[in-house]
Amino acid sequence: MLEILKAILFGIVEGITEWLPISSTGHMIILDEFIKLNVREDFWSLFLVVIQLGAILAVVILYWNNIFPVNLTKKGEPFWKKDILLLWVKILIACVPAAVVGLLFDDLLDKYLYNFPCVATALIVFGILFIVIETKKKGQAAAVNSVAELSYKTVLFIGVFQLIAAIFPGTSRSGATIVGALLLSVSRVVAAEFTFYLAIPVMCGASLLKLMKFMMEGLAFTSAEIIILVTGCISAFIVSVLVIKLLMSYIKKHDFIPFGVYRIVLGAVLLIYFFVKL
Repeated sequence: MLEILKAILFGIVEGITEWLPISSTGHMIILDEFIKLNVREDFWSLFLVVIQLGAILAVVILYWNNIFPVNLTKKGEPFWKKDILLLWVKILIACVPAAVVGLLFDDLLDKYLYNFPCVATALIVFGILFIVIETKKKGQAAAVNSVAELSYKTVLFIGVFQLIAAIFPGTSRSGATIVGALLLSVSRVVAAEFTFYLAIPVMCGASLLKLMKFMMEGLAFTSAEIIILVTGCISAFIVSVLVIKLLMSYIKKHDFIPFGVYRIVLGAVLLIYFFVKL
């Protein structure tokens, strides 16, 4: 029962930090430092990734009409929505850089970069970027004000920023893609919305990769582990629905500077904790 309660807590943290540009990885590391799940190391590594499926389900449900390309006529006949098909082409283009690096270097990145110093540094650097970019663009009108206006060149550039997040834990996938979009004069609302869409193939792919590696190593889930994983996903889903709605409402009237300040403070706290612990 205690492990289930811990899984709920991890799901809550995942649901909050996955969509806010403040790094889910950084927060998961902090939470794991003080509240550890009593599970195998292999399962823990998988749990951190697969729990994101709960968060992704929230995006799919909230934006179903925007991302599902098939509709039905009054006669019940299916037809393809070309604008949504084009959206998926753009999403897949943006995912290519991170997908390639993830497939080739996933284990190495986890081994050498998933640590306090790297995560804390990434938190601070991108926190500063948020403040600098938002300050520089204050009062300027965005050039791109709808997802449909995103060009292929723009989404590829956003994909490169997503690659940075894939390489350096603590960067925050949403934070990196939003920073990239803002640099290209994309509105905050569009930047956040496109980031949500990008998460669908990225997180599903990452979860599938972890599951395949888990099973290829001859490992199997215990009944307790299945319950813990499902509980974490459900918790992440419920919280994600609320957080996504709140974030979209917030950024219509406010900028990302508070998130930048928060990242810098959190990164500094992590660095101090790491050196004190040494």
